Amino acid sequence: MDYFSYPLDIKILIRKKLAIKKELLEQNHSWITKKIAVLGGSTTNEVVDQLELALLHYGIRAQFYQSEYGKYWEDGMFGNPALDSFAPDIIYIHTNWRNVKEFPSISDTEESVDKILDNEYTRFEQLWNSLKEKYQCPIIQNNFDRPDYRLMGNRDIWDYRGRSNFLSRLNQKFYLYAREHTSFYINDLDYIAQNFGLAEWSNSLYWNMYKYMCPMNAIPYLSFSIANIIKSLFGKNKKLIALDLDNTIWGGVIGDDGLEGIKIGKETPQGQSYYYFQKYCKELQKIGVVLAVNSKNDEDNAIAGLKHPEGVLRPDDFVSIKANWNNKDQNLRELADELSLGIDSFVFVDDNPAEREIIKNRLPAVAVPDMDVAENYIKILDESGYFETTTISEDDLSKTSQYKARAQAKIEQAVYENYDDYLKSLEMKAVVTEFDPICIQRIAQLTNKTNQFNLTTLRCSEDDIRHMQNAPDYICLCGRLIDKFADNGIVTVVSGKIKDDSLHIELWLMSCRVFKRGLEDLMMNELVKIVRNTNIRRIVGYYKPTPKNGLVKDFYSNMGFSFVKEESNGSTIWELDTLSYEMHTTMISMSSLWL
Repeated sequence: MDYFSYPLDIKILIRKKLAIKKELLEQNHSWITKKIAVLGGSTTNEVVDQLELALLHYGIRAQFYQSEYGKYWEDGMFGNPALDSFAPDIIYIHTNWRNVKEFPSISDTEESVDKILDNEYTRFEQLWNSLKEKYQCPIIQNNFDRPDYRLMGNRDIWDYRGRSNFLSRLNQKFYLYAREHTSFYINDLDYIAQNFGLAEWSNSLYWNMYKYMCPMNAIPYLSFSIANIIKSLFGKNKKLIALDLDNTIWGGVIGDDGLEGIKIGKETPQGQSYYYFQKYCKELQKIGVVLAVNSKNDEDNAIAGLKHPEGVLRPDDFVSIKANWNNKDQNLRELADELSLGIDSFVFVDDNPAEREIIKNRLPAVAVPDMDVAENYIKILDESGYFETTTISEDDLSKTSQYKARAQAKIEQAVYENYDDYLKSLEMKAVVTEFDPICIQRIAQLTNKTNQFNLTTLRCSEDDIRHMQNAPDYICLCGRLIDKFADNGIVTVVSGKIKDDSLHIELWLMSCRVFKRGLEDLMMNELVKIVRNTNIRRIVGYYKPTPKNGLVKDFYSNMGFSFVKEESNGSTIWELDTLSYEMHTTMISMSSLWL
């Protein structure tokens, strides 16, 4: 059962959390295990319980550290042996407006209010800098929600002495810090509170009795928001929306009503709902979400509907248009194969509950939101957190064209009887460089998204990548591949640590979009060329098996490595004599330009 479809079933999540936890743990996940420190300015027990459930839903098994009540600042600034030994992968600072030490009074001057504001902000900035220096991990910080009263009424939001104005200005300072510092993220508590309902959110009973910042029935929404940030950091976002057409992106059935009979545009209330939903989907493309059509329809009718003069989405906005009379689960399987995407990265959007039920049963890994009326479509998708964005790289902005190119390359492959001839026809060229500051974000994204070709399964933050880049005992390479269809962007990463006369591979991965094109051979060639110019005589490779990376279990053997040993968990170790390595032939030419 999906317990995290919007709207959340609060009673079930709170009352049956132990049973839900057991059920989620029994699912066949390729788990990511992370340690999360929760530094609380209020009681955090239920927040952690609900956060654990939401993360399990995303395939993340979390261990938790909780500070003592109200000791968030002391733990961060002065250290704590328990927190130090815990060594968190993520720190979440759970504060709200009640944790502000000093507010302006009505007698304060504007200058004194500015000083109070600076002092309050500095207190938090010191905390963040201290935590970053000690633990070198991502930090999630709540912004401030609205206070439970307005002393001056409406004036409170614009008068420099108003609490509402003060918190708004303090939030802006937090946002500036987030823009200027990597691995620092804002959990938008202010939005959550307003979305939940300020009158109920501000019920002081829960603070007075239990020191909870909000009512118990708001906590699952709060924890879900935090979980969405964390799952985005570790590559658990959805990638593609498969959209039905009739009564999903326009009103009516085009096969029955004709082009002139479907409802889309700004002229009618019904048409506007579909217009704005199309506009929302179009905007999702700008953050890297890929769109596809999955509709029981004649293709000609589908194309005509997508060319409706009042519509927003056009045929070119979709990586694939599957308008046919096949079962929709069959279409989704074919789409996953064409794009080399995991079916678990799909969201299926359809107004028909019968079609949704089929997908839920036959493809349980696909996210299937319960769509009700068109006016709610945007809210349902947006609040479900499928596409939480923690980073936006240049590659994200061109995802549709990249996946179209991938599908086109697969179609062309079928034309060639000889695979080498097919590879030649792609006219591939590669750029291989050391890690570069402009690539850090994309490299970190790849480590958290790539599963099928990820030999060590290491997940890295941007700070982790920077450490490798700057460390003198690391060799780090990334590769970009361009073919006649598209610039695929940075698609492969290798990083190894030098120990004595050996290079130990800590990270080797490649995007599934360029599987079996010879890029892995080219990267190995380049790595060996580099180490031969040093005193390194061996490259030691590590393979850690997961349910998703079995495709590369023979990678080192195919590259000429010798088997060393197998661990009890199935992990294997391999060695390569760099002097005996024979360069592999590829169909990829090297370019010296970072295109």
